[in-house]
Amino acid sequence: MNKLVNQILKFGLVGGIAFLIDFCIFAILVKIGIHYLIAQIISFFISLIFNYIASIKWVFNAKKQTKKEALLFLFLAIIGLGINELLLYIGISILNIDTLLTKLISTMLVMIYNFITRKLIIEKK
Repeated sequence: MNKLVNQILKFGLVGGIAFLIDFCIFAILVKIGIHYLIAQIISFFISLIFNYIASIKWVFNAKKQTKKEALLFLFLAIIGLGINELLLYIGISILNIDTLLTKLISTMLVMIYNFITRKLIIEKK
């Protein structure tokens, strides 16, 4: 149980840093006039690189990642991006919620999905 709590705390820290990277880049891109769905794709992939490396090396202490596992990680991350894009579209274009507030809410929801899928993939549990 302590190991799980430790992983959740580490995942939260890594996720928080990745979120800041994602959110700041997203906000800057939207502010300079890039459409929010395009801005999300760009900011997502930049933060994903950090998140992947930190998750593998520090959160889950994976010794070796196979190409298959890395591709599965990427595939599931792209599903997370799709969920995020859908939530952004619904929040911003349909419900007229503030762009950055919608980004914050959608990112928190996708973070839960990310933890579960990465734990299952990386630790195979």
